Amino acid sequence: MKKIISILAVLVLTAALAACGNKDKTSSENSKTITVGASPAPHAEILEKAKPILKKEGYDLKIKTINDYTTPNKLVDNGELDANFFQHTPYLNTEKKSKGYKLVSVGNVELEPMGVYSKKYKSLKDLPKGATVYVSNNPAEEGRFLKFFVDDGLIKLKKGVKIQDAKFSDIVENKKDIKFNNKQSAEYLPKIYQNQDVDAAIINSNFAIEQHLSPKKDSIALEKPKDNPYANLVAVKDGDQNKKKIKALIKVLQSKEIKDYINKKYDGAVIPAK
Repeated sequence: MKKIISILAVLVLTAALAACGNKDKTSSENSKTITVGASPAPHAEILEKAKPILKKEGYDLKIKTINDYTTPNKLVDNGELDANFFQHTPYLNTEKKSKGYKLVSVGNVELEPMGVYSKKYKSLKDLPKGATVYVSNNPAEEGRFLKFFVDDGLIKLKKGVKIQDAKFSDIVENKKDIKFNNKQSAEYLPKIYQNQDVDAAIINSNFAIEQHLSPKKDSIALEKPKDNPYANLVAVKDGDQNKKKIKALIKVLQSKEIKDYINKKYDGAVIPAK
């Protein structure tokens, strides 16, 4: 008899725990709070603009500002954040491969475009034979630098090489014998461009602005947002992409209101993704 009572007690406890677990899962699914980790600018600024719009739709957006690039994915993967907003697809793929994160993109929001700057020439095709272009020493973005010249027909890469994976060593045709000087960090490029006699330099928009350069007005070539693999995205844990609150979040971030805000506030330094 005691054995039967013990078995029944275990079954009741198991059922109670299961019910509690299902309740917690349902509660999580129906939660009206969205917690997003983001870099301070422009990501957190854009989220602040989205906050009252989401509030009207019944969602409370909480923004956790994070100043490094390693923490946000970890926090989403372990469930401490619902989503993050700070990275582009190549970076997300690298993180997933190296750290085993089960994360997915739910959509692109904006692009912080790189630009090619020159005080001597008005276009890439005006560059003389043997011109030197200054770029950063970040090997992960060599394909990003090369895309300007590939798109303009000045350089061809090995067959089958994806532009986001391309390296300088993948160049098989270089019509103007363009040389790439990659001996400096990205933050120093604007000063080199301003203070030295260079043919051209490829500069990140945030560093360009710090030196009072306008990506829209001063560059001779600027990254385009359409199908750009470097557009910044919203990432969530795989399986969460169909949650109502996540769909609401990305819908607002891709809305006309947010796009208009980005265009007005950043004047080409940040542009809406397409």
